[in-house]
Order: sequence, then C-alpha cells, then structure tokens
Amino acid sequence: MTSKTDEQDASNGQPKDKINPVVFYGSAIGIAFFALWAMFFTEAAGNIIYAVLGWISDTFGWFYFLAIVAYLVFVIWIGLSRYGSIKLGPAHSTPDFNIVTWAAMLFSAGIGIDLLFFCIAEPVTQFLAPPVGEGGTEAAARHAMELTFLHWGLSGWGVYTLVGMSLAYFSYRHGLPLTIRSALYPIFGKRIHGPVGHAVDIAAVLGTIFGIATSLGIGIIQLNFGLNYMFGIPESVVTQASLAVVIVIFATISALTGVDKGIRRLSEFNMLLALLLMLFVLFSGQTVFLLNALVMNIGDYFSKFVSLSMDTYAFDPPTDWLNAWTVFFWAWWIAWGPFVGLFLARISRGRTIREFVAGSLILPLTFMMAWMSIMGNSAIELIMSGGGVENFGEQAMNNPGSSIYLFMQSLPWVGFTTVVVTILAIVFFVTSGDSGSLVLSNLTSVLTDPNHDAPGWMRIFWASLIGLLTLALLMTDGLSALQGTVVIMGLPFAFVLLLMMVGLSKALRVEGLKEASYRGSMAGFLSGRTGEEASGSWRKRLSNALSFPSHKEAQQFLKDVAKPAMEQIHKELVDKGLQVEIEQGTGDEEYLALNVDKGTEQDFTYQIWPRRCLMPAFSIRAAGAGSHYYRLEVHIGEGGQGYDLAGYSKEQVIADILDQYERHLYFLHTQRETMGTDTQLPDDPDKTEHAHG
Repeated sequence: MTSKTDEQDASNGQPKDKINPVVFYGSAIGIAFFALWAMFFTEAAGNIIYAVLGWISDTFGWFYFLAIVAYLVFVIWIGLSRYGSIKLGPAHSTPDFNIVTWAAMLFSAGIGIDLLFFCIAEPVTQFLAPPVGEGGTEAAARHAMELTFLHWGLSGWGVYTLVGMSLAYFSYRHGLPLTIRSALYPIFGKRIHGPVGHAVDIAAVLGTIFGIATSLGIGIIQLNFGLNYMFGIPESVVTQASLAVVIVIFATISALTGVDKGIRRLSEFNMLLALLLMLFVLFSGQTVFLLNALVMNIGDYFSKFVSLSMDTYAFDPPTDWLNAWTVFFWAWWIAWGPFVGLFLARISRGRTIREFVAGSLILPLTFMMAWMSIMGNSAIELIMSGGGVENFGEQAMNNPGSSIYLFMQSLPWVGFTTVVVTILAIVFFVTSGDSGSLVLSNLTSVLTDPNHDAPGWMRIFWASLIGLLTLALLMTDGLSALQGTVVIMGLPFAFVLLLMMVGLSKALRVEGLKEASYRGSMAGFLSGRTGEEASGSWRKRLSNALSFPSHKEAQQFLKDVAKPAMEQIHKELVDKGLQVEIEQGTGDEEYLALNVDKGTEQDFTYQIWPRRCLMPAFSIRAAGAGSHYYRLEVHIGEGGQGYDLAGYSKEQVIADILDQYERHLYFLHTQRETMGTDTQLPDDPDKTEHAHG
C-alpha cells in the first residue's frame, strides 16, 4: 500500500497507481540493452554467457541443490505448523476462485509450454544418455523417470509456494504492495522503500523476464517444428521472429482482459485439453503397463527423494549434464519464482496458509506425475520395442522440439492429435506470456491496492520486451543460450528467497505471539462479559439475537450509538495525550473506525462495517421488510472478528472497544517482553479497505 505522501488523484484526493521509475526504467533499459547486444554481437554474447555459466556452475552448483531443498522444507514446515491456520488476507476473507479454477490457473502459469516440450524429450534423453551408468537398459528407464519426476516435482513448486505465500501474506494481511520487497519488511523495515527494495525488485524482474523468455523460446522452437511438420514452413529465424510477434499480440490481448476473464478462461481450457490428451495416450497405448509404471515411478520418486535431491555427483561430476538439466532446472524454477509466486498470490487471497501450501504442492504434483509417467514411459517403451518412427530416440534427443510430434506418429489419429498438440502449445504459450506481462507490469508499478493491476500500456510494453528478449536469445545459440542465461539470472534471486524465508518466519512469530497474548488477556475480557450477564440483560440479548435490522436501522445505529461511544473514548484518550482519530466512510465504503496511533509500535484500529446479508427463512419479518438485513460487524487490524453489534447499547459498545484495546495493549506488552520491537509488522495508514475487504 502506498503512503499518504504518494501522488494524489486530483479528482478525489486519493493515491493513484503509477510506475515505479527506478525499477521500471532500470530493468527495462538493462533488458533492452542486453537484447540488442545479443542480437548484434551474437558470437561475443554467446562466449560471455557460457563463460559466466561455467563459473557459476563450478562455484555455486552445490548451492542450487541445497537452496531448493531448504525452500521446500521451509514451506512444508510452515504449512504443518500452528501458523497454517492463518489466512492470506483478513481473518474473514474468502477465496476468489473455486478449487478447480485455482488449480488450472496455478498449473498453467507455473509450467505451461515446458511440459509439452520436455514430457518426451527428458525421459528419452535420460534413458539413452544418463548422467552415470549405461543407457538403454531397464535400470536406465527407471532412473530416467526418477530424474524427470525430480526436475518437475515438489522441489520446484516449493519455490513458487514460498514466494506466493510470502507476497500474499504481507500484501493481503498487512497492506504492503504486492511486490517482492514487501516480504523483506521484517528484516529491513522502511528501508524496503529505498535502494534495498529497488535492488530486490529489479533482481526479481530480471529473473522473471529471462525465465519467461526461456519458456517462450522453447515454445517457439517446438511450434516452429510443428508448423514445418504440418505445413512445410521452414525452421528459421524469420519464422521464429514471426511466431514471437504473433504470440506477443495474443498474449497482450489476453492480459488486457485481466485475471478474471482472459487468463482464467485460457487456463481452464488448456488444463482440460492437456487432460484429454493424456487420457488419449493412456487408453490408446498399453494401458495396464502405463498404470503399473505410474505406480512404480511414484514409489521410486518418494523413496529416493532425499538422495536424488542431494546428488551433486561430487566425485565425477557430469558438468555438461548438470548445466543442461538439474542446475538449469533449479535456476529456472528460481527465476520463475517472482513471476509465478506473484501470480499465485494474486489468485489466492482468502485461503489459509495450510490450504495454499497443500494446494500449490499437491495439485500440480499429482497431474505432473501422471502426465510425465504416461507420456515418458510410452516414449521409452516405444524405443525399447523398436516401434514407431525410425531413430525416434536419437531424433528426440537431438531435436527436443520435434519429440512430441514424432511420438504422436506412433498413435492413432495422428493428424488430429498433431493439431491438438499445436493448439495446446499455442494456448500454453499465450498463458505464459499474458500472465508474465501482467506480473512484470505490477512488479514495476506502485499500486494503491494489491487487487489492482498496472495499466494496459505497461502490459503491452512488457509483452513486447519479452518477445524481443526471446528472439535475441534464440539468435545467440537457441536452447543452450536460453538455459545458460537462466542459470545466471536465477542466482541473485536465490539469495533473495533465503531472505524471504527469514522475513516470513519473523512475521509469523509475531502473529503467533499476538494470538497467544490475546488468550492471556482473555480473563479480563470474560469477566466483563460475566458482569454484563449478571445485570439481568438476558431478555435484551435474546431480543438482539432475533432482530434483523434494515439498512436504515444500521445507519441509525452508527449515528446514535456507535459514533457517540467512539467519541467518548476519543475524548478520554486525547486527554491522556494519545493521537486518536475517528474515520467515517460513505457510499460503498460505509464504515466507522476508531484509530489510535501507538508510535513505533503497531497501531490500534476498531472498525464497524455494516454487511448486507440474506434474511434467514426462520425470521419473523415485519410488514414491508425486504429480503436482506444488515450485520454491524467488528473489524480490527487482522480483519473481521465474526460478531455483530446490532442491539448493543452505547455502554456495551464502549466496553467492546475497551476489550479489544486491552487485548491489543497486552499483545504489545508481550511482544516487547518476548521479542523486542524489531519484528513488528507495518501499519497501513489506509487500512480500512484491507480490514474490510
């Protein structure tokens, strides 16, 4: 959330969205310079890329292995811990998307075109040319699927889960901008708004755009072969440039329609199409063998997960293989972390941390295991049986973009399935490009609300720059250059992810401390309620429980009861030297709020929001009563508290405000005594929307 010093909209005095000039121009100019340099000085660019790649692989290869495991262990621990029940948003928020749509969107954005490219190419390559041992054997076939599952399984999704969980938590629960720097607030405090934050966001933008360019470059290679296979269109730079332009145009159109329309519908479509293609391969091939192989592959993957994840081949490292496969994949997942993580955060508001961790790890893993096992084992069995296209294995290894088209020739309805594969590639391609341009636009903007998106012209700009960079890398040395730059650009963000782990763990400790301190302060809260009940007010309470106020009555309550109660507390607190204000919203943002400034510690806010609800069927309705009534719900900094003030007297509202205020003071006391104040979370001066929304 931007502060009140941000640029103001002249029409209503509210902050408005704008670009972040340091991050936008710094990253855009750097990327454009690199792309032009790679296009015009191709040989020199290739030599430098491979020299830097060799140094990083030799020096930091072990770090990539260790970091990927650390990210995964961290997110699983958070999900299983007591913090798992915390919502990624205010306490009362609910998810924006159902589980099926959510799964389709996170899957399409998180993997996309690469699943088509590697589902045949990787198992075949690992089978024929494994990092150690003899290729072409039954043992090699089994190990090939272990490596494929490793590269596409839990490890990579741990990166996405870490970034998405961190961004959603800090943005939707604490009102910070939906950018990478927000996750580092518990470490750097307000310095995230200066050079430190700019550097972190630029690193995220660079990693993201090179990761996306790699995926789109892989997609272009595959589409170019498909067009050559179907229509005889030559495989050339001109064709690839034309494909880049066409895909950028479609991706821009989709991104301009927003998350709820274009990206959502395309994600659902290609998820369904991929599922149908997988089922076709399963039932048109050797079904029983493929199901047996799937069960075996799952068992091998989980039983050997730790040893596979830590196997750096230290005594005789196959350097070229590591750079092309495991190190490349770990860097690629990390480079895609800001992009997919921010997108996951954008679509996951209202889910608990435990739901988010379980969903983002288990749902994609389930489909990936089925997809890779069915497609990969079908291809391996084809090679071992000697059927299908002549020299299929060698062609799939040497020209990965051709692998899935060559594989489809061994199945029925080859003409139809080839068209389906091409459509699926294009749609996956577009969903990666559109969500990528949307995320890059948001990363380089200052948005007043995490639910806002950057303007359309920025999405067009970033989609065009993605296309330019993709083409530049393809001109340099095709797939090898794409892989090399990802390993290079992923390294800085790998260290940022470690800082995100520290920041999130510190913030969650404060959250847990707050919950514990609230329980510790409950004695006074309950004693107040007991005294209230002893006064003989049970008939009044029963009457309140059966009343269903209209909108007019809710407004009257705010005016005649709630506001005078807040004014009395306001006067007392001001007399004691505290800074206190009463806010009142109107129209669609109708609320009443009492805010107490606590200086360097977390401020106190008590808000009352009228919420329109359906009238229950059991209600005794007065003549002329409508189909809705209003609850006067209490919200504090963490969101809605779930209870209704309708029917309270002024004295009872005062008592409720004091109950919440005493709980907040007890939390601040416990925090000072237990942890100090260095782990405090930010206060958002415009938090009313976050607490309510």
